[in-house]
Amino acid sequence: MDTEDELLATCWTTAGAADPAGADQRSPLGLRERAEAASAAGFTGFGLVHADLLVAEREHGLAGIRSIFEDNGLAHIELEALAGWWADGPRRAASDTVRHDLLRAAEALGARHLKIHGDVEDGPLHFDVWAGEFAALAAEAESVGARVGIEFLPWSNIRTVHDALRLVEAAGHPAGGVLIDVWHTERAHTPPAELADVPLSRIVGVELNDADSMVVGSLFEDTVRRRRLCGEGSFDLPGVIAALRTAGWRGPWGVEILSDAHRKLPVREAAEVAYRTAAAALA
Repeated sequence: MDTEDELLATCWTTAGAADPAGADQRSPLGLRERAEAASAAGFTGFGLVHADLLVAEREHGLAGIRSIFEDNGLAHIELEALAGWWADGPRRAASDTVRHDLLRAAEALGARHLKIHGDVEDGPLHFDVWAGEFAALAAEAESVGARVGIEFLPWSNIRTVHDALRLVEAAGHPAGGVLIDVWHTERAHTPPAELADVPLSRIVGVELNDADSMVVGSLFEDTVRRRRLCGEGSFDLPGVIAALRTAGWRGPWGVEILSDAHRKLPVREAAEVAYRTAAAALA
């Protein structure tokens, strides 16, 4: 790992037995315990999902959350995840509630970016409408000092990094970009070398992880239940990392581990092994 590389523990990496596939995604662990575990492992960034943000705000207030991060040297803050930002009606109303919470917290916490994604029900992508909505969201993020990164998902209507880039470029806002998760590039069969051509100005974040070559169950089931630690699966992590370094990316590198096995680990052990294996992959 280069001396300047920094690692960000994305929300699920320290969430313990939280259920990312369930209606209630809250972690059973307190924010302070998670932040201290991430810091002790070596992370300098931290991610929070919306459900945990609300719990932490009730317990500590936004100023208290910021103090916890500062006390633990967690400077790179990521908030997630927003869906339905393109919609109308009740779906948009629900999305706008989450949007308000994330933007308000981003400003108070000095978050570097918000994660969003497309329609996981694989609904139609009305390109011009979506580009306009993305530009508006990026402008709102910029107004609170953050950026917005769209995470392409192979089972959604924005499946690949190329799909995401087309939308981002059409929106044309400098605060908008893509969130590149290695799991999604590998499962979408994107050659790692193609990531070298992603404009650095459009890379909002990167996430490292690994998995077996064979998908078990649906893509969604596989991604939330069977990810592996970096270097313990079949992904071409050296190729991906080399390509992203060629693109100019220098971090922070997110580490996103979701698996049944990882959720069973004590949080300090979970954070330590996630950090150590990702750092080895970057070496």
